[in-house]
Amino acid sequence: MNSAADKLSGQRVLIVEDEYFLAQDLAEYLNHLGVEVVGPVGTVTDALELLHYADIQGAVLDINLRGERVYPVADVLEQKQVPFVFASGYGEELEPNAYTDIPRCIKPLDFAELANTLLDQMNGHKAGD
Repeated sequence: MNSAADKLSGQRVLIVEDEYFLAQDLAEYLNHLGVEVVGPVGTVTDALELLHYADIQGAVLDINLRGERVYPVADVLEQKQVPFVFASGYGEELEPNAYTDIPRCIKPLDFAELANTLLDQMNGHKAGD
């Protein structure tokens, strides 16, 4: 687990999560790993606004934000080639086919598992950097 902390340290990660306490706990956990957290934000609009000017290396996206799907944010991240993971309480059957290869961490979240999954995604995308 230290390897995830070492490799995530110094990275900027966007958190899009509408559950305040979960967002704060996740931000605190990632900060402890040395991650510079961008956000957290709880709406698609706020996330898209941040993506206009924030330089990020990864993201954690809750799929359902008070009834609004996070997919417009996922689309922008894919266009920018920023790796991300979904954090959700929903099964894969609700996901559009375009996102079937994006890892999903099921709530309640295991923060260490989420960090390792995000790191795997970021390592997979770093080859083109």
